[in-house]
Amino acid sequence: MTITFDDVVRFHGHACPGLAIGFRMAQAGVEALSAIRSSDEELVAIVENNSCGVDAVQCVTGCTFGKGNLIFRDWGKLAYTFYSRSSRRGVRITFQRNAVFEGLRDDREAFITWVLEAPAAQILQTQWGAIAEPEPAQIYRSIPCDRCGELVMETRLQHHNGMLLCIPCAQQHGMQTDILSDEQ
Repeated sequence: MTITFDDVVRFHGHACPGLAIGFRMAQAGVEALSAIRSSDEELVAIVENNSCGVDAVQCVTGCTFGKGNLIFRDWGKLAYTFYSRSSRRGVRITFQRNAVFEGLRDDREAFITWVLEAPAAQILQTQWGAIAEPEPAQIYRSIPCDRCGELVMETRLQHHNGMLLCIPCAQQHGMQTDILSDEQ
């Protein structure tokens, strides 16, 4: 299944430069690994930001949080690492900001077109290296928080004064059920 930029735009909701950059980076990662779109966990994507481009990574690679093969590292970098479980190889793709000529960013449509049409070698850097194989997705039990009663993945529960609490209840902030009511 070949995913087009139009497919990615439909998923994301609009076209933007970040989506185009993510699309090209994801294509480059899949191509470098000779991978196919992941139907389960064959391919893993490690994203270092939570920007528009991550939606393109999901569409192109098939990696999702729900399948456990989309890993988010909150580093704010425009970098995506792709790992193939079958070949045990990984590649990190970064966008080369210095490739963008002055004034291009001022015209959104022209910038998107340029990103989509530029030679990959001009706008992307591919780095091969040793990447530790990401752990396969785990399924954990859901246990109710002793304070709010909402179900929480058991690995995320906090122990506090003999109670098992979700993170917001343990931190004593966020949306608490003792503050909210069903009555308006």
